[in-house]
Amino acid sequence: MASSRSSPSGPRRGAGIFHKERDDPRLRVRSLPDVCPKEPTGQGRGLCGGPSVVAEHEPWTVYSSKVNLPAALNDPRLAKRESDFFTKTWGLDFTETEVAQCSHLPSITRDDFSHYLQETAQRERIHERCKAICPNKDVDSVSSVNINHDKTRSELEQVPKIFMKPDFALEDPSTFNAVLPWSHFNNAGGKSSRDVASSKLLQEKLSHYLDVVEVSIARQISLRSDAFFHAMSSQHELQDRLQNTQRAVSVLRQRTADIDRVMCRGPLSALRSALTRNNCVKLHNKLKLMAAVHQTQPTVQLLLSTSEFVGALELIATTKEVLQQELQGIHSFRHLGSQLCELEKLIDKMMVEDFSIYARSDLNRNLRDEPQVLEKERLESLVFGLLRQRKLDFLDIYNEEMISAAKAIVNQCVADCVLQIEEIDTEVVTKLADQMRVMMFPQWFDLLKNVFECFLLFLQRIKSTLSVIRKVVLEALDSHQKHQALEVTVSNPSEVSQNALQLQGVAELAYLTHEGLFISDALNEAKHTEQSAAQERESRQQDAAQTAGGANNLSAENMMPSELELNRVLNNLQEALFSASDVSHDRCVKLLTARAKDGSLERLSSAEFVCLSRAVEQFVRDTEELSGRRSVSLRGALQTQANRFVHRFHEERKTKLGLLLDNERWKQAEVPAEFQDLVNSIGDGRISLPERKLSGPDDKKPTEFLLVNGQKYAVVGTVLLLIRMFLEYCQCVNDIPSISTDMLTRLSDLLKHFNSRSCQLVLGAGALQVVGLKTITTKNLALASRCLQLVVHYIPLIRAHFETKLQPKQFSVLRHFDHITKDYNDHIAEISAKLVAIMDSLFEKVLSKYEVKAPMPSACFRNVCKQMAKMHEAISDLLPEEQTQMLFLRINASFKMHLKRQLSRLGVINDGGPQHGLVVVDVAFYTENIQVLKSLERLDLNMAEIWEQKR
Repeated sequence: MASSRSSPSGPRRGAGIFHKERDDPRLRVRSLPDVCPKEPTGQGRGLCGGPSVVAEHEPWTVYSSKVNLPAALNDPRLAKRESDFFTKTWGLDFTETEVAQCSHLPSITRDDFSHYLQETAQRERIHERCKAICPNKDVDSVSSVNINHDKTRSELEQVPKIFMKPDFALEDPSTFNAVLPWSHFNNAGGKSSRDVASSKLLQEKLSHYLDVVEVSIARQISLRSDAFFHAMSSQHELQDRLQNTQRAVSVLRQRTADIDRVMCRGPLSALRSALTRNNCVKLHNKLKLMAAVHQTQPTVQLLLSTSEFVGALELIATTKEVLQQELQGIHSFRHLGSQLCELEKLIDKMMVEDFSIYARSDLNRNLRDEPQVLEKERLESLVFGLLRQRKLDFLDIYNEEMISAAKAIVNQCVADCVLQIEEIDTEVVTKLADQMRVMMFPQWFDLLKNVFECFLLFLQRIKSTLSVIRKVVLEALDSHQKHQALEVTVSNPSEVSQNALQLQGVAELAYLTHEGLFISDALNEAKHTEQSAAQERESRQQDAAQTAGGANNLSAENMMPSELELNRVLNNLQEALFSASDVSHDRCVKLLTARAKDGSLERLSSAEFVCLSRAVEQFVRDTEELSGRRSVSLRGALQTQANRFVHRFHEERKTKLGLLLDNERWKQAEVPAEFQDLVNSIGDGRISLPERKLSGPDDKKPTEFLLVNGQKYAVVGTVLLLIRMFLEYCQCVNDIPSISTDMLTRLSDLLKHFNSRSCQLVLGAGALQVVGLKTITTKNLALASRCLQLVVHYIPLIRAHFETKLQPKQFSVLRHFDHITKDYNDHIAEISAKLVAIMDSLFEKVLSKYEVKAPMPSACFRNVCKQMAKMHEAISDLLPEEQTQMLFLRINASFKMHLKRQLSRLGVINDGGPQHGLVVVDVAFYTENIQVLKSLERLDLNMAEIWEQKR
């Protein structure tokens, strides 16, 4: 830097002081990004002709130049700074120019970095906080740069700010005076040694400022020198690559022209010859096809003579298709299409008539001797033909014939049965319904079972026939679905031709690339494809004409019904089977109602109606198993008859129970062994009537009580019959489950009737007038209570039995048993209250006359004890111990209440006086007499309650 200050003249511009040699071979190896749009060029003195500055062993610094740049730029000899310093030296191209945007690169804006900035913003803030808290420690390289930067910064700060201003100009007097204060040198007395020293000091200071600025500028230039020189080298490499690309494009165009001239024009002529040959083959095949079509009508007549409808229809359809596609516009065949249409309509009528004849003969033949399916091949051929012609209403014909056949079955069965009964004169009784009503029940029941059997055979035959039809429809549906899958694979013929053209193109390309090795194979393949197509069209005509057993082959898929229509036919087949089942049930319903018109079915015995119900239920289950559908007509008719039967059944038993109650004298009855066995079977879980046993010498004798689960029940004869009655109701439910709800309601009514009627007769004293009893005794009351308790014991068992026969949605009717149980318990409680009330009135009458005086025990207490003993004697054998004890506790409470009231009226208190002593004697007598009674030994009478409490 001293040299720069000592050389005021500065360096000469244009001498190439910044150039380096470009002889180093390593310059070609480096590939850097293109950061400079154009390489600067000069006129003999630019960088293009100068040495390379890219590859050096050491980085270029300000000290590498002969004269530093700041000294050249701050030449004091120049009047002003030159703005064209660099362009003068290195040419006009050195000036900064605007870089044109590349069309292949997208426009980059700040929005493209928004996502990155959002992701790094948080980390940047954390980083800044960490830097503020923990500043980085000095590292060798970083610290040296920072130290140099700080040092430079501190040195620059020593330079006065006036030199840094943009409007700095020494021409301005104020600026000049601020920089060079001449007031120090212009003294009046002349120059002194102090002034000389001041001027030298000022010169040194300005020189120091100059050195600081030059060093800072040199450092900034040295930091950016490498990128500049690297950009120059990348520009040269780009130009080399562009030249190589231009030469490669020229070579490629020349080779393409050679290929077109040498290898394409010759094969085209060979392809034209092959096309001409193929046209000749097509003409020959067309003539053969016309010959085959000419034989269509004679072949159709031959097929119709053998009832091969499907084969004839296939031939007609194929011929029509060929006429429309292959032979369209040929004058000699202009009338053939209309003739084939008329012939097709004739075949449609023939098939419908033939199917009607087949259905009639199939349904009216013998049910037991003939096979299930009649002429299976003929049926399949007819169904295929009807489906092919979209005659989908053929099942309606079958349904009509089926209804007629069902009527004929019933008439035939009735006629055969009447012929076997000599008592019926067919000339007098002509109508079938009247003939059935004349029959005895066993005869009519045999007739009904015969009808059921015939209808089961009838349904089996229909199901077998419909199964054959269903199989045909399923085959047609499967064929239709396969055809659809094929259409999905090859959606249209243009794709097939496109694939063929692609294959042909591949063969031609193979010929071009392998010098004709595969051209013959490609031509042969095209020829083979065309011939096979023609042969296929011809074979379709010949196959349709020659196939007699090919009626099941549906080749013309476009003529078949759609998938939706075929599925509808399948549904109609199932509905036809359902309809057959319904028709059979309807005919049986008419048979049933004809018999029940005069009420004969209502008068059947329980066993007979159960047999009828079982037969009907079995027939219904069998038909449901065959058809897979639940029929309701026959069940409904049976239910109607069952309701009538239940009504009569219930009215008979209700009337019988009313008669039994009206004749009941309410005395304890002996229990026959039959009823004890009946109760035992109920205890074993069998809620049904056991089989009646014939009386024999070993029969058990009747017992005094009825044993139920170890408990003794004293009962009247009506209750025993009532038990048998509700078992009959349960047995009917077992045999006829459909009447469970109705039977439960009727049984509830029967139990309510027994409860209300027994209450009227016993509690209401109706037995005095009905039976002629003199009075209703306590024994009658206790016996009635025990009978009610027995019925209450069996109500839960009856409820559980009915619950197993009902559907869950019918469980609400079980609440009737809850109401009945409550009514019975209320009745039992009223009887107990009546027994207490009887003794209560006795105590009130006797104790109102009680006087405390000798002799003791008093007559009043003797009378009370006597009545209590009679009460105990009347009920102790009828009621269990627990009930007896509870009853006497209530009676004792009533006695204490009346005694306490009488003592209070008499003014006797427990003061230990004479009257108190007399009362104690009577009470002790009463207690002894009560506790001596059976099962009352430990009864706590608590007689201390008769005395008023002292206040």
